[in-house]
Amino acid sequence: MKKTLIAIALMLTAAFSAQAQKVGLINTEQILARIPAYASAQEQLNALNDKYKATIETEMGRIETLYQNYQANRASMSASQRQSAENEIIAKERVVQEKQKIYFGEDGIMAKKAEELLAPIRDRVNRVIEAVAKKGGYDLVLDLAALQGVVYKRDAIDLTEIVTELVLQNENN
Repeated sequence: MKKTLIAIALMLTAAFSAQAQKVGLINTEQILARIPAYASAQEQLNALNDKYKATIETEMGRIETLYQNYQANRASMSASQRQSAENEIIAKERVVQEKQKIYFGEDGIMAKKAEELLAPIRDRVNRVIEAVAKKGGYDLVLDLAALQGVVYKRDAIDLTEIVTELVLQNENN
């Protein structure tokens, strides 16, 4: 059984070695960082994020004040007043949590705005990567920004600069 597995492993290794693939590397983070439209989109997203974050923090501050007032006056309240105050605080917290979800959730405003602003830029970059790969005869192009654990790369297979220049040329035309 072991001999059969070893034989299969050797045959697979030989088969893959016989079909040498041309591999290229890119770093999308470096490419995107040099595109002015991407930087502008990031600034817009950061401003929107700050706005929504400030709104949430303001409302949380109001709830905190409401809670502190409740704590200070709790002893002098009747059971029904305490229950009413607690319910009010809980309701306001739920409203804020819902707003957080609306603003920052998976399908929230920020996610949709990021997709709206960044997707066209990423699509352009991907089209250029594909064109460079086809023109250069690359079978595989890996993104260093997405890979973890890369300890060595040969500069000759790094296509980042070529892709960046082509993206910037297309943007200026």
